[in-house]
Amino acid sequence: MTGTALRICPLCEATCGLTLTVDDGAVTAARGDRADVFSAGYLCPKGAGFPELDNDPDRLTAPLVRRDGELVETTWAGAFAVVADRLGAVLREHGGPSVAVYFGNPSAHSIAGALYVPLLVKALGTRQVYSASTLDQMPKHVSVGHLFGNPIAFPVPDLDRTDHLVIIGANPLVSNGSVTTAADFGGKLKALRKRGGTLTVIDPARTRTAELADRHLAPRPGTDAALLMAVVHVLFDEQLATPEPAGLVAGVDQVRALAADFAPEAVAAHCGVAAEEIRALARDIAAAPSAAVYGRLGTSTVEFGTLASWLVDVINILTGNLDRPGGVMFPQSPVSSAPRPHRPGRGFRTGRWHSRVSGHPEALSELPAIALAEEIETPGDGQVRALITVAGNPVLSAPDGDRLSRALDGVGFMLSVDPYLNETTRHADVILPPPPPSRTAHFDVALNNLAVRNTARYSPPALPLPDGRPGEVEIVARLALILYGMAPDGDPGLVDDQVIATTLGRETADPDSPVAGRDAAELTAMLTPGPGYERRLDMMLRLGPYGDAFGARPDGLTLDRLRANPHGIDLGPLRPRLTEVLRTPSGKVELAPEPFAADVGRLLDSLQRREADFVLIGRRHLRSNNSWMHNLPALAGGTNRCTLQIHPADAAALGLTGSAVIKGPGGEVEAPVEMFDGLRRGVVSLPHGWGHDVLGTRLAVAAVRPGVNVNRLNDGAVLDPLSGTAVLNGIPVDISPAG
Repeated sequence: MTGTALRICPLCEATCGLTLTVDDGAVTAARGDRADVFSAGYLCPKGAGFPELDNDPDRLTAPLVRRDGELVETTWAGAFAVVADRLGAVLREHGGPSVAVYFGNPSAHSIAGALYVPLLVKALGTRQVYSASTLDQMPKHVSVGHLFGNPIAFPVPDLDRTDHLVIIGANPLVSNGSVTTAADFGGKLKALRKRGGTLTVIDPARTRTAELADRHLAPRPGTDAALLMAVVHVLFDEQLATPEPAGLVAGVDQVRALAADFAPEAVAAHCGVAAEEIRALARDIAAAPSAAVYGRLGTSTVEFGTLASWLVDVINILTGNLDRPGGVMFPQSPVSSAPRPHRPGRGFRTGRWHSRVSGHPEALSELPAIALAEEIETPGDGQVRALITVAGNPVLSAPDGDRLSRALDGVGFMLSVDPYLNETTRHADVILPPPPPSRTAHFDVALNNLAVRNTARYSPPALPLPDGRPGEVEIVARLALILYGMAPDGDPGLVDDQVIATTLGRETADPDSPVAGRDAAELTAMLTPGPGYERRLDMMLRLGPYGDAFGARPDGLTLDRLRANPHGIDLGPLRPRLTEVLRTPSGKVELAPEPFAADVGRLLDSLQRREADFVLIGRRHLRSNNSWMHNLPALAGGTNRCTLQIHPADAAALGLTGSAVIKGPGGEVEAPVEMFDGLRRGVVSLPHGWGHDVLGTRLAVAAVRPGVNVNRLNDGAVLDPLSGTAVLNGIPVDISPAG
């Protein structure tokens, strides 16, 4: 039987709507859903590859348990029994704080990752929490945390209405946007140009996005914070600063003083950008009817990543472009809290605890990913004795993965929730594979907080689960039961019952809640029948800003209403709501947080630093996002290649032809050379996520073209101190001909 089913794509942050063709119980094709309220039919090659991902023969279909040194298939009951026995032994001897948890980027794309993985951390009571965030966007969490008192209040560019978009350190024509959820980002950039707007791109490479720009500045990698500080200097120096919203911004004079030493003439040589170009950029942003500065990975995974992330929004605020149409605005997720009266909050801080070995401060309740290996290796009180990974592959994605790989061989017990036997999970004692995405429900719990338009969409499973196979939510819920000391064959619905009871009890007791004073048991009985995750989503929607408040607003959102609108419900463009997200003790935007002001001296000192002859940056490919995508034939070809891009003049000077040896602080790799005159001189580029030449994995397609792991060049010694994020861009390297 052939039919179709709708599904939101879970493969990147664009969250495009798909129409799947289903034939004889399998997905055979995918196309864009033209009626989807968010993506309107847009589809990239990753989304078109959904059927290959769903049917990948290398996906694990049964749990694996290590016996006599080998991973062998077992039953689900048997696997959970092993977890209860062996992880339980660690908990009894060393306690929950001895267990580390690592979760990867795909966790943000699933209901299980967003709603259930945090329950594992809570059940363990551990501070040994790691994720891809400290290899990615943690500097933005820290910067908005200090600015607004709210580490998840990300202002995103209002792409559909802005007059001047400045993109720094991002290539959204390839990545589809990141920490800004926007389907068809390229189409939105073309629409900007068509309506007479301006696009400025700041990137050391002439990326596909830069080729579309009106202006392209190519600074030296890692100098973004100095460049942005010079823009701030010009705004004050030329009296162009008009901070908005008036009356809600504190610290303007402090920022003026901090920027005093960063005149464009003082930073030009360091950044490799002419002073007049920097001044022109500042003037153009200030003069535009509306403007939005958007920074991403290139401004984040660098030595001054938090300062750069902070300065992006300092410029938006100083030019009056915060929280207004055409500037940067705060999305409103349908499952966020309903608005409360504006009042001062508790604020945000880091360093509430520190890692045991190197003393790294926590940020957003996480420790730096690069600290995991030493926390496993180093004996003593608090040593990591067990590890749980969820949809993560830090052996490839983190610096010094070889060290982490060795450390994982020595951990007492390792459990992975992952569909693949990859470079990290090959060390596990138990692997619990979630089902393919077609057999999983989807709601963007996390990414709706970053969307450039407010919508609500829900995808039920397109195909049923095979008999006896648990879904991803059930897998994680059963693990939570085990960690709470219950039998592994207990009812996983108890987890949802407890969360619902706790949430509704808190809401009914809150005088500012839309259900204040009502009976929690009565509200529980009103929830939609179905699996526990649907009941939780229904509760969150009803309590949210667009919800029906459990009948008090009859036209409001419920899960049943979303089911009745399978292409989604459009909730309108972004709207001003700064006071709803502010959580600072002052009740104002804190423009000059003390930790950032203290780090500006280090930034000023960097202007005098001698630059390396060559520095390394990463890059994105349209057909790739994470390491597991290299195992899909449709995404493994074309330009998706692991090559060292270098300017032809640099290659000629070094005598490079076929392949090059690249040496970094952590080691060396050899890669084919690809000439690219769009790179500035002295910069080379290797993509991330490759290195599939490790024994003991099961990634047949990826192993044919394994590429090299760029993180082998990186010893992880250099971090952004404000966020604990690994420096992955702007790494000094030596280049020589292979052989």
